[in-house]
Amino acid sequence: MPIGEICNRDVVVALSNETALEAARLMRKYHVGDVLVVEERDGKRIPVGIVTDRDLVVEIVAPELDSTFITVKDIMAPNFITVSERLGVYETIQFMRGNGVRRLPVVDDGGALVGIVTLDDLLALLAEELDALAKLVAREQLKEKSSRP
Repeated sequence: MPIGEICNRDVVVALSNETALEAARLMRKYHVGDVLVVEERDGKRIPVGIVTDRDLVVEIVAPELDSTFITVKDIMAPNFITVSERLGVYETIQFMRGNGVRRLPVVDDGGALVGIVTLDDLLALLAEELDALAKLVAREQLKEKSSRP
């Protein structure tokens, strides 16, 4: 299954010149742990970075900096990566693990933002799949008991 089919398409975004305080307010308003930093190009939102709640704590709160003057561009993750919407779920998990990321923007062939997939999303999906497999085992046992008393 392509990751584009299961990614969250309701992505909270900010422009690179927005302040860290504005990013924090967006995270609070939408109850998310990250904001994708995008640039508008030819009517498309192109992801260029990500700011997480951890970035805010480590880069601004801990050193006691003023979040009204620091932009998201100043603190966004420097090694930013995305994944194609065509990549499979298993390959996406491997890609996330190999790059040590918990959140991954999903893009189309032109690099435009499609959605985001997170570790939490994948854990929920895999838990559902494991539950379905467990129910299959139980059903198989019941079927055998009824057909071979």
